[in-house]
Amino acid sequence: MGLMLRQHKYILDILTRAGMLSCKPVDTLISTSKATILPDPLFSDATLFRQIVGALQYLTFTRLDICFAVNRVCQFMHAPTDSHWAAVKRILRYLRGTASHGLHITRSFSFALHGFTDADWAGSVEDRKSTGGYLVFFGQTQISWKSGKQRTVARSSTEAEYKALADGTTEVIWLQYLLTDLQIPSASAPIIWCDNLGATYLSVNPVFHARTKHVEVDYHFVRDRVAKKEI
Repeated sequence: MGLMLRQHKYILDILTRAGMLSCKPVDTLISTSKATILPDPLFSDATLFRQIVGALQYLTFTRLDICFAVNRVCQFMHAPTDSHWAAVKRILRYLRGTASHGLHITRSFSFALHGFTDADWAGSVEDRKSTGGYLVFFGQTQISWKSGKQRTVARSSTEAEYKALADGTTEVIWLQYLLTDLQIPSASAPIIWCDNLGATYLSVNPVFHARTKHVEVDYHFVRDRVAKKEI
C-alpha cells in the first residue's frame, strides 16, 4: 500500500533522444573494474552529452538509486570524452531495465527522522577528492537525498566520512525546523547512521585531537549537535 511516484515516460523520452530505446539492459550503474587515467579522445557530440546528462539530473527527483552515478558524469560536462559517454550509456542501459522503478511513499505512524551517510574516500582518480552523500527518512519514506563531490581532498577515510556526516546533519536539522513549522512533533532526536568508527567517535569525543584540526568546523558542528541531544 502507498503511493508510487514514477517518471516512466520521461525515461523513455531520454532513451529515445539518445537512440537507445532498444538497448540491452544491465543490472549495475557503474562498472566494477578499476578506473585508470588513460589518454581518451573527446566525445564527438558534446552537446548530446550535456543534454542527456542534464535530463538525468531531473530524473534523480524520484530515482535516488542513480544519484551517485549521475553526479560522477556531471563532473565532465566541460570536456566529455568517449569513456564518459560510455558511462552515460551504462546509466541509460540500467534505466532501460528499471524504467518502472520510482519513489515509494508509504503510510507510517512514526514521525521520526533518521538518516544514513557515507563517503567514497579518494574515489576520483582525476583529483583524489571524495564523493559524499546522505539519505534521510521520515518514518518509512525517503524524503531527502544527495550525492556530491567534496570540495577538498580528504587525508583519511575518517575525514571524508565526517564531512559527509556533517552534510547529513545539516539536512536533518533543517528538516527538523521545517517539521516544527508544520506543527509535526518529534518524539525523539533523529538518528544518523555512519559506518565509520572514527567519524562516530569524533562526534562524541569532547577532546579535540590535533590530527583533526583541518576539519575543525565540521567537527564542532556535529559534536555540538550530539551534545545537545539534537542528533
